[in-house]
This record gives sequence, C-alpha cells and structure tokens, in this order.
Amino acid sequence: MNVMIPVRPDGSVEPRFGKAPMVAVAQVDDNGHVTQWQTFEVEWDRLHDEGTEGSHHARIVRFLREHEVVACVATHAGMGMQRTLAAMKVPLLPATLPDARESVEHAMVTACAVARKEADS
Repeated sequence: MNVMIPVRPDGSVEPRFGKAPMVAVAQVDDNGHVTQWQTFEVEWDRLHDEGTEGSHHARIVRFLREHEVVACVATHAGMGMQRTLAAMKVPLLPATLPDARESVEHAMVTACAVARKEADS
C-alpha cells in the first residue's frame, strides 16, 4: 500500500500538508514497514494561491489517485483538506516523529496493530 507524507530535503517531516514543496510516497507492507520510498517535488507551496482552494485540493486529489495513496501521514492539515481526505476515505494519521520515514513506519505499524486488535475483537 502507498502512504504519502510531506517531507523536507533533509528527510524530516514537513509540517505543511497542502503547502508542502515536496512529498514522499512510501510503499508499506502488510505489517506497516516501509519497503520503498520515492520523493516528489510537488511545489504545493507555490501553487497553493494559484486559483481557488477547490482547484488546489483537486490537484492534491489527482496526485493521491495517480500514486494510489491509501493513507496520509502529517503533522497538520487544514479543515478543508481533512474533509477532502475523509470524502476520499483516505485516513490522515499523525506524524509523531521528526524523521519522515520513521514517522510513516510508526503511524502504519500502530494503525496495523489497531486494525488487527479490532479484527480479533
């Protein structure tokens, strides 16, 4: 499964979701571990104010669909983006560690453990 996270050039978590200049898409295995990592220069910081909020959200939605993203990990996303992700049924998981890869793994391992526990109940 593919998970997206906003990143900085040094590999740390970018705090801005919709205004991130760069994002990474991590391929994650069934146990929540990162198996592949690819970064993309999306320039959402520059593109954010070009057009309407809806057109910017559409740009992000296209990216998520093109890369078959099933979850996002971030420290923050605005209410409009949260609604957009919820409508897509793409969970927004918390980025709790400074390193982006570690944060994706932590979020996904935690989500997988919760899902297994709920399935066992």
